[in-house]
Amino acid sequence: MKKILLSSIIVIVGIVFIGRLSYLQIFSFSPNQVLEDPAIKAIYDYPERGYIYDRNGDLLVANQPAYDVMVIPREVKPLDTLEFCGLLGIEKKDFKKKLKKARVYSPRLPSVLVHQLSKEDYARLQEKMRKYQGFYIQKRSLRYYTTNSGANVLGYISEVNERDLERNPYYVQGELTGRTGIEKQYEEVLRGRKGVKYIQKDRFNRDIGPYKDGALDTLPQQGQEIRVTLDKDLQEYGELLMRGKRGGIVAIEPESGEILTMISGPTYDPSLLVGRQRSRNYSKLHYDSISKPTWDRSILAEPSPGSPFKTLNALVALEEGVITPSTTIRCYNGFYVGRTLRGCHCGGGLRTMNSGIYKSCNAYFAGTFRKIYDKFETTDQGMDVWEKHMKSFGLGDYLGYDLPTGRKGRIPGKEYYDRVYGDNRWSSSYIISNSIGQGEVAATPIQLANMTAAIANRGYYYTPHIIKQIGGKDISIPEFTKKKFTTISPEHFEPVIQGMAEVYTKGTAKWLQIPGIDIAGKTGTVENFTKIDGVRTQLTDHSVFVAFAPVHDPKIAIAVYIENGYYGSRYAGHIASLLIEKYIKGEISRKDLEKRMLEKTLEHEYAKPYSGEEFKINEYVW
Repeated sequence: MKKILLSSIIVIVGIVFIGRLSYLQIFSFSPNQVLEDPAIKAIYDYPERGYIYDRNGDLLVANQPAYDVMVIPREVKPLDTLEFCGLLGIEKKDFKKKLKKARVYSPRLPSVLVHQLSKEDYARLQEKMRKYQGFYIQKRSLRYYTTNSGANVLGYISEVNERDLERNPYYVQGELTGRTGIEKQYEEVLRGRKGVKYIQKDRFNRDIGPYKDGALDTLPQQGQEIRVTLDKDLQEYGELLMRGKRGGIVAIEPESGEILTMISGPTYDPSLLVGRQRSRNYSKLHYDSISKPTWDRSILAEPSPGSPFKTLNALVALEEGVITPSTTIRCYNGFYVGRTLRGCHCGGGLRTMNSGIYKSCNAYFAGTFRKIYDKFETTDQGMDVWEKHMKSFGLGDYLGYDLPTGRKGRIPGKEYYDRVYGDNRWSSSYIISNSIGQGEVAATPIQLANMTAAIANRGYYYTPHIIKQIGGKDISIPEFTKKKFTTISPEHFEPVIQGMAEVYTKGTAKWLQIPGIDIAGKTGTVENFTKIDGVRTQLTDHSVFVAFAPVHDPKIAIAVYIENGYYGSRYAGHIASLLIEKYIKGEISRKDLEKRMLEKTLEHEYAKPYSGEEFKINEYVW
């Protein structure tokens, strides 16, 4: 009996072992398990990244061939290091450093030794690679740009780092991934999927053929092409106008929320971040702490919105019933806060809402702002209502656009002022600067453009977005196709829009009219402060301008913000008008405006904090 029991146990254990081994060998294997086997080598086949086209089908980003020298550390045999380094064009110490790093990553898996050989270097090296065991050449594709514009929105790709490898098991060392802009946001669409072949090795480390007859091998999948909402011609023209200037520009199609152009100045040629000089070029751009070319001002800059904000205060006052379009307020060349006179450049006199908008009267909107708060029993109640209205235009929060970075701007609430002044210890006079878009309010250029689109649509907007098609098919993302309504009734928009239209016909932008196009706009002049040697110093004002056109069938809504650009119509207004004409008509008739913007530069203004030259504050002549 004991013999039978012992024999049975041995048989059962044997069957379990055989079964488990069979399962592991036949049914339970994965690529990751295969890679752990030192007798198996993986060879990757990288697909081309998907092409990027503009809204009209013009090619923006394509690919060009590149070649990486790869190393598998455990397969490296003694070699003539000096000769090999000479062929690669690197120093011996760098070669040793890179080889050591590859061994730390994995002695069995391939690592990149030298990135992105030129075609000439590849041709010279290829015929000699057989001499250097453990090294081979891997073909890749790098980005090729058909435009020198749009670097801030297109983004760039670079090699994955340790954090990327830990976060995403798809990648292996040496691969490329999107770092910023569209390349990052749509990385999984653009990269495709790499193929892999598993090669079996014998005990002498020689290749003996495909592992499992190629059962685990996969073919590469081409990255999908995408079409974005940008207009290539408009982007290039806008960046041309921005030369010698700092700021941000965003234009949106109101009827869809599609971003037509997104410009940050100064910018750089995207091709600088391609090839073996990429790291050197990036460091030079990134560490330029003065002009900051890699800092995207179109979605990261948060200046005060200035006078364009007056249009929203007018809409809130109309909605709350504290004014009508015919309500008058007298301007005393400014308005009083206590005994202090805050200035205004409208000329003074009795103002209606219409003239308050087209003459940009500070006193009118300070009075309007007070009326909003006077309606309620407490300042807290007034602030809650005002804040709700402002945020319904997409201000003070992230808009939800499909770009991987951005800032939320600021619409201060009662909690903000309670921290500053104390609970129940402040009133509308404390925050009166918010009435004219100064004070504590802040908005990014894309938020200002979206706000303008909401006005153009008479009370709603679509989430701004950059994607239009993926793989040749129109996208339909609910977040981007659903109307977002403001808290303002549609009937209140027409009188405000009329005032904005008269900004062009007889107001602060009357000399910027474009033949054949009715434009509604609003100028803005924003105070600008910085610290110089520890002292808070007022610099030359920022220039801000928002507009949409045509007035009754809006095709474009735009916001332009120019640092140190003087008053609103001087730089921002010129640029906005030219871009509107370029988009709608395809050509420029106001050559005088164009000539001025192409010739004028603000570099002298940006040098003043370092040169000690005097700043000009509120200068209202060209």
